[in-house]
Amino acid sequence: MKKLLFGSTALLLCLFSFVSLAQTKVACVGNSITQGPGRDNPNSWPLLMQEVLGDAYEVKNFGVSGRTLLRKGDHPYWEEPQFLEVQDFQPDIVVIKLGTNDSKPQNWKHKEDFVQDYIDMINAFKGHMPEEGEVYVCIPVPVFKDNFGITESVMVDEMMPMLKEIAKATNSKMINLYKPFKKHSDWFADGVHPNTDGNRLIAKVVAKKIK
Repeated sequence: MKKLLFGSTALLLCLFSFVSLAQTKVACVGNSITQGPGRDNPNSWPLLMQEVLGDAYEVKNFGVSGRTLLRKGDHPYWEEPQFLEVQDFQPDIVVIKLGTNDSKPQNWKHKEDFVQDYIDMINAFKGHMPEEGEVYVCIPVPVFKDNFGITESVMVDEMMPMLKEIAKATNSKMINLYKPFKKHSDWFADGVHPNTDGNRLIAKVVAKKIK
């Protein structure tokens, strides 16, 4: 009887280990919209996406409020511990939603570096991913009211074409988060940050692309 119980326990442990090993690891990189009310808050869009994707995936929120993609930006994501944490996580999938803060005048004056800096960040992450790993470049959600120095026209007229160029150059996939939100200005109290309904929509759109 003891042998039978021991064997059953060992089998369950093996199955549990197999399931854990089989999980697809997803790293969500971004600014305050990704960080949301907190990296561990269930209402942040990465953790809402965990619910949508299910147990076959392990989703982690690496968002940092106010951060830029640009190395010469006022608060570069490159200098945050999360930049290295993403690499240590060794994700199978990286979703990058940066650019909103780069549209601020003090940052966008370095726009000539945006494409190369973005490509360099993708390559830095790819160096710690499996060969079949995938990177998703997000077109940010709309800015319904210029606020905090964030400028809608810069994002639409200048940044969007660059993001398409970046995705093509790095063989990354694109996720358009701009289009699904065009009729949901009521979800953005300050014109920039989505509420929980908005976070839920981001989670659904990104999860659909990943699946």
